[in-house]
Amino acid sequence: MPAGAEGSFADLPSWGGPRKNAGRKQASTRPNVRHRVRPAHRAWCPVHVTMRRAKGLPSLRSEIIHRELREAVRATRRDDFRIAEYSVQADHVHLIVEAEDGPALSAGMKSFSVRAARRLNTRVLRRRGSVWGDRYHRRDLGSPRAVRNVLVYVINNHLKHQATETGLVDPCSSAPWFRGWMQRVDQPPEASPVERARTWLLDRGWHGDIHFLHLGEAPRAARPQR
Repeated sequence: MPAGAEGSFADLPSWGGPRKNAGRKQASTRPNVRHRVRPAHRAWCPVHVTMRRAKGLPSLRSEIIHRELREAVRATRRDDFRIAEYSVQADHVHLIVEAEDGPALSAGMKSFSVRAARRLNTRVLRRRGSVWGDRYHRRDLGSPRAVRNVLVYVINNHLKHQATETGLVDPCSSAPWFRGWMQRVDQPPEASPVERARTWLLDRGWHGDIHFLHLGEAPRAARPQR
């Protein structure tokens, strides 16, 4: 800058500074679950949990992968924690769980996630590394309406993703063993992989005036807009 000229270094032309579309590209448009202290858990509240698989892994709905996830559900047995319903989609898993308190919920989820990852890595994928792509997302269910909506969302989630024909029981879920269907459904000969609910909300409270779930009842997000 010539002597006596007014201005500052900010006025000088420069190749530095932020540029449009510069920097590391975001891997996904879906935000990660924030690392914050989770709210206190109340024993009478069922919990809806969503777990997403790591990127690059095959569909979780393949027969062999679903079988290992189902058996991980079956093997997760704790006095203070239980998995009451589940469904497996291509890149995520839904669980409805119950726990006696916050530590029991954390320990139970860790037990399932580690067991499922170990089974998939050693028996199917033949690899090492993370199976889950993020922390699990948790939503506590404090009312009969919330529980019923989540039951529809979880065990009929295949309708949302168009994974099977409408009206069919999803084989990649606990739906074949679910006892709350409006229609008659013949249960498989093998024992259910999930445990019976013990909370009032999940065992009986969600019935309300609309007593049972319909096989073709789509989750709210999948219903056509009027």
